[in-house]
Amino acid sequence: MDIFKSSDMTRIICDKFVVIIGDSIQRAIYKDMVLLLQTERYMTDRELRSKGEISTNGDELVEGGCRGEMSNGVSYREVRQYRTNAHLVRFYFVTRCYNSYIESILSDLQKEPFPDLVIINSCLWDITRYGRDAIEDYKDNLVKLFSRFSETLRPECLVIWNTTLPISSSARGGFLVPEIEFMTTTLRLDILEANFYAQGVATKYGFDILDLHFYLRHQLHRRVRDGIHWDMIAHRQITNIILTHVCESWNIPIPKRPVTFGSYGSSHARNGHYQRMEKPQEQTTCGLSQFMNNINQ
Repeated sequence: MDIFKSSDMTRIICDKFVVIIGDSIQRAIYKDMVLLLQTERYMTDRELRSKGEISTNGDELVEGGCRGEMSNGVSYREVRQYRTNAHLVRFYFVTRCYNSYIESILSDLQKEPFPDLVIINSCLWDITRYGRDAIEDYKDNLVKLFSRFSETLRPECLVIWNTTLPISSSARGGFLVPEIEFMTTTLRLDILEANFYAQGVATKYGFDILDLHFYLRHQLHRRVRDGIHWDMIAHRQITNIILTHVCESWNIPIPKRPVTFGSYGSSHARNGHYQRMEKPQEQTTCGLSQFMNNINQ
C-alpha cells in the first residue's frame, strides 16, 4: 500500500468513470474517494454516518435516499454521484449482490459513459436478511453477478471485488434488525466463508479480488461502536489500498511514499517514522476530454 494525496487521486482517475456498488461501508468508500479528489482531510463523523442526504462534499443525490423512503429495509435505494469536467464517480446502494435491481444497474452501465472502474461488495445484507437459505442463495447470486459482468461490461473495465470487512461478535444496528441479532455469534465465520467463496468465483471469471478483510484484520480498533462500520482513518487506509491496486492494474506510477501503519509491516512505522499530512493542495486541472463531452450530450 502507498500513500496518496489529492493531486495523485485527481491524476489517477482523470477522465475516468468510477462506479462503487454496495452497502453503507461501500458508501463510505465512495465518500472518502470523493473527498480525496478535493482535499486531504479526513471525513468528519457526521459525513461518515450520514445516509441519503441531498449533497455531501459537492456530490448529489440522484435517486432514493431522502427523496424516497428512509429505512433499514432491503428495498432501500440510494444513488449518489460526484461530477466535474474531468471526473465522474457514482455510488449505488444495494442489499443483494444479484437481483432485478442489479440488472437495472447493469443496464445503466451499458450506456455511455462506460465505466472504467467498478468497485463492488455485497455480503452482510445478503446472508442475514433473505431467509434461511440466504447463504446458498448468496453463492448462486455471486455466480450470476460475475457471469453478467462478463457479458455486459467492456473488457477494458477494471472490476474489483473487495472482500467484506471483519465485524464484531457484538455487532448491532444497521442491517442487524432485532429479529436477527442472534446471528452475530456466527456471522464472523459466515463472512470468512463468503469471502473465500467470492474469491474463487471472481477469479474464475477473471476479475480482481482486493482482500480488505486481510488488510484490516489488525486494525480492529478502527471499528466504531456498532462493531460493523469503520472510522475515517480506516477509510483513508482503504482508499490508499484501492488506489495502489488500481495503479498496479493500470501501470500507473505510484507515489512511493512511506507506508505509515505498523501493522502493514512497514519498516518506517516499526522504526517510529510517521508520515505527516501536508496542507491540502489545489486540485490539479485535467483538460476537457471527449469522455466528458459524451456525458454532456
